[in-house]
Parts: sequence; structure tokens; C-alpha cells
Amino acid sequence: MPRFSVCVEMVFRPLPFIDRLEEVARAGYSAFEFWNWQDKDLEATDATARRLGLAVAAFGVSGGTLMDAANHDAYIETVHRAAAWARRLGCPNLIVTTGNEVPGASREAQFDVLGRGLERVARAAADGGVTAVLEPLNTKVDHAGYFLDHGADAFRLVREVDHPNLRVLYDIYHMQIMDGDLISTIEANLGLIAHFHVADVPGRHEPGTGEINYANVFRRIDAAAYGGFVGLEFRPSGDHAAALAAVRALAA
Repeated sequence: MPRFSVCVEMVFRPLPFIDRLEEVARAGYSAFEFWNWQDKDLEATDATARRLGLAVAAFGVSGGTLMDAANHDAYIETVHRAAAWARRLGCPNLIVTTGNEVPGASREAQFDVLGRGLERVARAAADGGVTAVLEPLNTKVDHAGYFLDHGADAFRLVREVDHPNLRVLYDIYHMQIMDGDLISTIEANLGLIAHFHVADVPGRHEPGTGEINYANVFRRIDAAAYGGFVGLEFRPSGDHAAALAAVRALAA
């Protein structure tokens, strides 16, 4: 079974943030993740996670856009501050998003700006002892205008930067919408993937509610000896604890 991490921005969302961690542990999971760190009480998060024996798998840099070179200095400063908290929390991964495309700029010019930003992100992540995980998102349903919307482009960027502290966050929900061909893509690029997100299509509900054969996906990820976390970033279709129990049963 994969090492699951519960995204508490979507699962147990009706509860206060710290109470969500209690529910993660009660549901039998051993790790969690979240998005923005600047709006959280991280002292309380750290204390609660330690008390419950929960690992922090990932959280977002939340530094704004990397598509504007004028924001790169501020972004890197945010990476440094986020990495300091990641070390405190024992968190291995910082989630990096690109920001939206720049109107009027060519695709290749935007790749150049983004690549230069990611080189700096990788070095800053290494300085902080963490891995930056670059996330492509779908532009058909959820994130219109987002620049990095295909897995192949994310893998291209990581290969070009060629730094061990920059890897891909492969979100199976987003990439099913944009690309399909999930298992062969995962297996061909697993060495570049440091984190997964999962949700089913359509609806972004828990695995088992849509068109993706998650039992096979999980089995193939296990067979490939992937050692990182698989983040459960879905909207529960009903009771949240029941949705988490269903995922465990599907992956067993």
C-alpha cells in the first residue's frame, strides 16, 4: 500500500485546522499535508503532529508567480522561510506552482523565465534541506490560464534544471484530465517524481468514484518501489472518514 498523506485542505475541511489533524489520526492515517503555510498556526501544528505521531508530507511554498522574473527574488525568499518551517516540521517536500501564463509572451520565452526561476528554487530548496516539487495543473476544469498544464512539460523542466532538489508533483487527477496515459507516464518518469496527488475524474472525489482504475494505479506504483508519499487531495463525496476508509480498502 502506498504511503498516504491526507490533504487537510479538502478532507475534514469543515473542522478547524488543528481538529482536522485529530481526525486524520483517528481515521488511521499517519501523515497529512496542506497548502498555504502563512495562514496557519505552525507552532500548534507542530505540537499537535508530534503528539499524534503524524508526519507532515508536504505544504505549498505560496510565493506567488514564477512567470514574472521580477518576482523571483521574493519567491526565493519565501522558499527560504518555508524551508525553515519544513525542517521544523520534518516535512520533506515544498509544493511549487508556476503561476499563470503571461499574455503576449511566447511559450518558449515563458519556459525560459520559468526555468531560470526553478534553477534558483532548486538551489534554495537544497540550502534548506528540502525538495521542491513542481506541480502541473489542469486548465480545462480547475485552473484556467495556469502555465504548466502538462506532465511532459514538467518532466522537461526538471530534466533541464537537473538538480536533485527539484522534482515533479504528479497529480493524477489533473493529468488524467490533460494527458491520460497515467501508468506508462508514471513508470517512465518515476525517478523524477517525489510526490503524488490523487482524486478521481470527474468531480475530484475520492478514488473509486470515477473513471480512473486506482486499484491498478496504486498497485503499479507499489510494484515500482516508489518510496514517497501519495497525497489524498480529493473532495469527499460523502462522509469524510468513510471516504478515507474506502481509499484504504481500494489500495489494500
